[in-house]
Amino acid sequence: MKESMVIRVDEMDNEIGLMPKLDAHRSGVLHRAISILVFDSHGNWMLQKRANGKYHSAGLWSNTCCSHPLPNEEIEAAAKRRLFEEMKLSCELKKRFSFLYKAEFENGLIEHELDHVFYGFSDNTPDPDPEEASEWRMISTEKLMEELNRKPEDFSEWFKLIVPKVVN
Repeated sequence: MKESMVIRVDEMDNEIGLMPKLDAHRSGVLHRAISILVFDSHGNWMLQKRANGKYHSAGLWSNTCCSHPLPNEEIEAAAKRRLFEEMKLSCELKKRFSFLYKAEFENGLIEHELDHVFYGFSDNTPDPDPEEASEWRMISTEKLMEELNRKPEDFSEWFKLIVPKVVN
């Protein structure tokens, strides 16, 4: 199997080059990422629980979908592709914001990403790829905030940074 590559970027999102994904997460090199938030018609958030086989943040609740664009792939096209691959969902997506973050994990891996965040709306039922997500659920903003405050360790690091940007 060919190792997937990530797009290295500077803080202004200018492409610097490519790097194997695992190497980028071992060294903490800044690279481009996407995060997708899907809401239903009542404003509830669709969350996924990351599959237990993920090499970091396994078993944690997170946004609907997150990934990395492929080399030479438009960011919005990557968001749509990954939402379908991970959750078997298709909906209109709009980019809302981007942010930089760096998080170090107990296993020595480092997420250092310029994350492009997209919103979508759907009342359709997802069918998650079990290699990506072990569960999914819908949750109100109020309940999500309550859970984040009570048990922040149950959520991915980047999701804990995204939520206040959406809610405030």
